Amino acid sequence: MVTAAAAAGTWRLGDLEVNRVGYGAMRLTGNGMRGNSDGAPIDRGAAVALLHRAFELGVDHVDTAAFYFSPLRSANELINRALSTWPGDVVVVTKVGPARDASGEWIAGVRPDRLRGQVEENLRQLGRDHLDVVNLRAGGLGTDSVAEHFGALADLREAGLIRHLGLSAVRPEQVTEARTIAPVVCVQNSYGLDWRRADETGLVALCAELGIAFVPFFAVSGRRREAPADRERDARVRTVARAHDATPAQVRIAWTLHRGPHVLAIPGTANPAHLEENVAAGGLRLTDDELALLDGPAL
Repeated sequence: MVTAAAAAGTWRLGDLEVNRVGYGAMRLTGNGMRGNSDGAPIDRGAAVALLHRAFELGVDHVDTAAFYFSPLRSANELINRALSTWPGDVVVVTKVGPARDASGEWIAGVRPDRLRGQVEENLRQLGRDHLDVVNLRAGGLGTDSVAEHFGALADLREAGLIRHLGLSAVRPEQVTEARTIAPVVCVQNSYGLDWRRADETGLVALCAELGIAFVPFFAVSGRRREAPADRERDARVRTVARAHDATPAQVRIAWTLHRGPHVLAIPGTANPAHLEENVAAGGLRLTDDELALLDGPAL
């Protein structure tokens, strides 16, 4: 059975094969990380139903973090509840590094020896005895080198607490450095039609060369990051959307997936209709002319 999420094909995170369209859990708590970004938090039952619907559509990998929480919701614990009543296999990708305290304030410059506690907290919240993939969030570590922090995670991988390792908010040279310590299966960076820094630095191309999954975040919101959904201002996107009877968000997701077979998508939402649209974007095929238009000057 070909599901909606399978329409874009698959990629491997180490030995874990996943559909290229996944789900990002940041918005599930209702506040993103800086303020309300997708409406008020939905109740737990609705959140579990939303996740189950994503799984029914073929989403088999979910991006999360222990620091995705609001006073009322924890993304990890919602995922735990959803998976406890779901019969299929879902890969859970989480991240550690800079964290948030109980009040929501960021704790930067986390020492390598504190990462085990973050891993164990993810294990507790997710109700698992090991984590499928753990990304080291390099931005905010307070150091250019990722060697000590990635080395600490590599030790936890050897101990069986982590299956695979990845990186987030990282530069190409940090990917190269990390790979001297342990295999890297994915890289998460901010990337989209309006924000192509990862192209400029060669990061997307490096991941393709090395067979590493490149997983953009903020692919739809771009420079607006956690901001609420807004009217599409880019005439190029509106033109392509009209041609396919699609939404602008679907065009933006499809554009990222067209960057290469190693590029995954993790759009997030708490809106069931938007979920359906986001997953369906994996089946949207853009023509060469449309891609050239989107890659050209803004209109």
